[in-house]
Amino acid sequence: MKQDALADLGVGLTVTALGLLTVWLTWVIPVTPVYAVVGPKLVPAVVAGALVVLGLLLSVVAMRGGWSRDLSEVVDSGPANIRALGWLGGGMVLNLVLIEPLGFSIGAAVQFVCTARAFGSRAPLRDAVIALAVSLGAFFLFVEALGVNIGAGVLEGAILRAFGQEVL
Repeated sequence: MKQDALADLGVGLTVTALGLLTVWLTWVIPVTPVYAVVGPKLVPAVVAGALVVLGLLLSVVAMRGGWSRDLSEVVDSGPANIRALGWLGGGMVLNLVLIEPLGFSIGAAVQFVCTARAFGSRAPLRDAVIALAVSLGAFFLFVEALGVNIGAGVLEGAILRAFGQEVL
């Protein structure tokens, strides 16, 4: 086995070990009878399973020769794109600042638009429409389908009132 393949196998086994550790940590999460439909173990269990599967797949690829390349083959991509990093960081900060006063959907939508801009999008209006649709969908999935109250913001409250429902 090549040296690169051994390093790749190490990565695969490490990811598998992290997944197994996550399985164990998920197993020991206490569950109270308050959770009727979805308990606190669902998302960690999905993540744990995904880590174990990913780690095993990486290990198989490593045993078949690995995925690493000689660094001489890698083309220098140039300096970091500071503007893109600024858009990403700014979007995260704006989400943190806006989520409390305006709500989840608006904060997440602003972060989505900033992230799209960081990746080169030049259509902020289109991005905002997509972002609001996705973030509102996520909000109502949590509230209506899962029964998890994440708190209605300005936009969510207006939509709930328009449909004659109580604002959370």
